[in-house]
Amino acid sequence: MIRSLVLAAALALGVSSPSWALSVFACEPEWAALATEIGGPKVTTYTATTALQDPHQIQARPSLIAKARAADIAVCTGSELEAGWLPQIVAQSANRKIAPGAAGFFEATRYVPLLEKPARLDRAEGDIHAGGNPHIQSDPRVMIPVGKAMAERFAQIDPANAALYQSRYAAFAVKWQAALDRWQVRAAPLRGQPIAVQHKTWIYLETWLGLKRVVALEPKPGVPASSGYLAQVLGVLNKTPVKMIIRSAYEDGRSSEFVSQRAGVPAVVLPYTIGGTAGAKDLYSLYDDTLTRLLGALKP
Repeated sequence: MIRSLVLAAALALGVSSPSWALSVFACEPEWAALATEIGGPKVTTYTATTALQDPHQIQARPSLIAKARAADIAVCTGSELEAGWLPQIVAQSANRKIAPGAAGFFEATRYVPLLEKPARLDRAEGDIHAGGNPHIQSDPRVMIPVGKAMAERFAQIDPANAALYQSRYAAFAVKWQAALDRWQVRAAPLRGQPIAVQHKTWIYLETWLGLKRVVALEPKPGVPASSGYLAQVLGVLNKTPVKMIIRSAYEDGRSSEFVSQRAGVPAVVLPYTIGGTAGAKDLYSLYDDTLTRLLGALKP
C-alpha cells in the first residue's frame, strides 16, 4: 500500500517510474540502433523491418500494428520511404502519440539535406520521391545531425531524462566522429572509382566516398531491367569500365550477376543496414563491413 501511494505521488509530480522506458517503434534497423545509442537503458526498441526486406514494400501486419499501438515514438526514415505501409499502421494503431505532426513522429530525413530531388513529379519516371532520395543511412555522417535531433525529441517526450539523452548523445558524437575519421582514411583508395549500381540507392554513399556512378541496372528507379536494357548497360560498360557493381542485400541479384559475368567485374552485395550481412552486426560494424566489401572489390 505504501509503495503504491509513493508511486502514485511520484507520477502526480511528473517523476518517471524507475522501471519506465521510452517505447521506440523503429521503422528500420539503423534507427533502432541509433535510438539505443541515445537512450541507453531509458529506451526499449522494436524494429519493424529487417535488412533483407525492401523498406518500400512492407505488409502492415497485425503484429506491427500492435507494436505501434504501444509506442511512445516512431523513429523512421521519412521522405516517403515508408509511404506504402507506415500510414496504414499508424492509422490502425489509433495511437495519437505517433501520428504525423505529433512529438512522437520522428523522420530522420528532416534533419539532412536530401539529394536527387526530382525536377518534376511523374510516376512514369519510376519510384521517385518528391522530397529527394531517402536512403540517407549509407552515409554515416548523417548520424550526427539525426542523433542530435533524436536526443532533443526524446528529451521533449521524456523531460525527466533529458540530461541523460543529451549526455549520451554528446558521448556518441565524440565516439562516432573518431570512427568517421578512421573510415575516411581507410576509404581513401575508393575515391574517384567508377561503379555501377543495381538500384539508385547509393547516392549518399557515393557522395561520402567520392565514388563515380557510371550506370544503373534499372532503366528507371524500381523498374526491373529487361534483357534489352541490360544489353545497353553492357554497351555503356564496354566504353566506360567500372570497378564493381553494387546492390543491397535485400535486392534480387540476378541482373547484377548477369552483368558482372559478362562485363568481367565483381558484383558486390552491401549490407545496406544492420543485419544485411554477417559482418554488419551493429551501427559501427555496418560501415566497417561496407568498406571491407568495397575495398575487396578493388583487389586484382
